[in-house]
Amino acid sequence: MFMRWMWRMVMGVVAALLLLLVVMLVNTLRLPSPPPLAQRAPTPPAGLEAAAERLAAAVRIPTVSHGEESNDGVNNFPALHKLLETSFPLTHAKLKRELVGDSLLYTWQGSDPSLAPILITAHMDTVPVEPGTEAKWSHPPFSGAIADGYVWGRGTLDMKHVVMATLEAVESLLAQGYQPRRTILLAYGHDEEKGGKQGAAKITELLQQRKIHAEFSMDEGLVILNGFIPGAERPVAQIGLSEKGYMTLELSAKADGGHSSMPPQWTAVGRISRAVAQLEQHPMPASLDGPGGIGLRTMAPVLPFATRFAIANEWLLSPLILRQLDAAPATSAMTRTTTAPTMVSGGVKENVLPSEARAIVNFRLAPGDSVDDVEKHTVAAINDPAVQVRRAGSTAATAATPVADMHSPGYQLIASTVGKVAPEALVGPGLVLAGTDSRHYGLVSDAAFRFVPVRMTPTDVPRIHGTDERISIVNYGEMISFYQALLSEGAAR
Repeated sequence: MFMRWMWRMVMGVVAALLLLLVVMLVNTLRLPSPPPLAQRAPTPPAGLEAAAERLAAAVRIPTVSHGEESNDGVNNFPALHKLLETSFPLTHAKLKRELVGDSLLYTWQGSDPSLAPILITAHMDTVPVEPGTEAKWSHPPFSGAIADGYVWGRGTLDMKHVVMATLEAVESLLAQGYQPRRTILLAYGHDEEKGGKQGAAKITELLQQRKIHAEFSMDEGLVILNGFIPGAERPVAQIGLSEKGYMTLELSAKADGGHSSMPPQWTAVGRISRAVAQLEQHPMPASLDGPGGIGLRTMAPVLPFATRFAIANEWLLSPLILRQLDAAPATSAMTRTTTAPTMVSGGVKENVLPSEARAIVNFRLAPGDSVDDVEKHTVAAINDPAVQVRRAGSTAATAATPVADMHSPGYQLIASTVGKVAPEALVGPGLVLAGTDSRHYGLVSDAAFRFVPVRMTPTDVPRIHGTDERISIVNYGEMISFYQALLSEGAAR
């Protein structure tokens, strides 16, 4: 009798497991299929070689932001403004151009003033070239060299390429006699690399004073990725819905100083070291609920079967998914507020016990985590009343920006336009891990998106802010075509 009962129980468990497996397989098979591959590449825009020369000319004007508090010396922005004026005569004849400090705001007035405008943004400043690395460049960093199918130099990826490509698109549309129904605003900041306080922030203030609120804005952020995701069959174009917040905390501990030959049980350095270790061992919790998780689900159709299987059954396998994402810094950062100890100080001599030690910890806040949440988590994780925690840093603590609606007309417009220039790519949302000027522009927009149609492989990432920054001329042509389609279709609605 007992054996028969055991047999029935075992068979019941097996049947339940088989049913569960069938359900999970069905969930996997129900995932949407990726879009079909395009039969041919889009046609490059006319006059691409001349457009590349104009981008190269902009690169040759160094507009470098050296640091948040620094005096940058020679102001080259007037020279860049003049170059834009001569390069795009129709734009400067037809559009209203305003100087906001060294930043620029262009207004292309639409025929229907009742419609909310479109706001396209970029920045004209670049980071400096690290001293001593100039000889490592294949072409001098401000040469604007055109060689091997690329335009080379600082600003070709961050982000004079967008400034020039958007103006190329406007100039072309004007030459065709295009008149937008919806007003188009182009905002080009001059200090994004220093936080945008005198550029994007001032332009935002001006728009607020005029009670101008855009249907959507679009800035730098995410790109078209190829080769980043192991096993992915297609490129992935991610449109940033939000960017992470920013916060810095200072940890400090005091102790009796003295000779190192007679240390106490806990030195100041020891307490700070333990506090930092506790924070690294107990990070903020990860979640698939935010833009990072949404983006992962969107990418599922082009991922290997095992990954698709896990994503399709997230209700059961989310701990496994999060553990896999935690294995790499970039994917881990998509799902949680990150903790990064960046500076430690204390002591003056190897045989002297310091009376105080400090550590600086930088956090990038995921949507849903507040500044107070992070501070409370830090105190609890350290669990040592002898370690003081206070807010610090040169940048004010901020939560993540609001998450833009991926079902809004602005997102759908951007996604469909990507399909025109990169039809083989799977388009989906994502989370921007760094900061952009959209933190300011989002205040005057219903939805702030962050995307540039630049194609990037893992070898291209170090070029941003690094050596041998460059963009292929073919990809630059795709950018021009993208902005031309985005503006003409978006402003016609």
